[in-house]
Amino acid sequence: MASLTHLKFRKMTLADLALVNQLENAAHYHPWSKKLLADAINSYACWILLEHQQLVGYAILKIVLDEAELLNIVIAPAQQGKGLGKVLLTKIIKEAQQLGVKDCFLEVRESNSQAYQLYEKFGFNEIARRANYYPTPQGFEDALIMVYSIL
Repeated sequence: MASLTHLKFRKMTLADLALVNQLENAAHYHPWSKKLLADAINSYACWILLEHQQLVGYAILKIVLDEAELLNIVIAPAQQGKGLGKVLLTKIIKEAQQLGVKDCFLEVRESNSQAYQLYEKFGFNEIARRANYYPTPQGFEDALIMVYSIL
């Protein structure tokens, strides 16, 4: 587990865009575009996680009334498996709760068993499936829809 004393959690700003874009490209073979990330910063609740002042993760949360959808959560590939995903997820759920969110939804690639296990251990429950939703190098794969009841 990462040392929590060297972690800093704060809102993402447009000044973070270049580093967030680099991390997005390193973490995904079908990444969000820089423009889409900039639009998200301007439209949604976005946070970054820093370790020793280095960007190690970020999250983008769309909030509508008392529901939220976790649109994107990324931990730097070299930093995965150290508990940072759980730290970031805990922090964004706490922020969502403070904003009055009752339920948080997300979708995860069927093949992303590491993320699925994190969400399941956290308390998310699978409620649906979207067939052929995510592009892959071989075609498409299903998205698993999960929900976490905050309040």
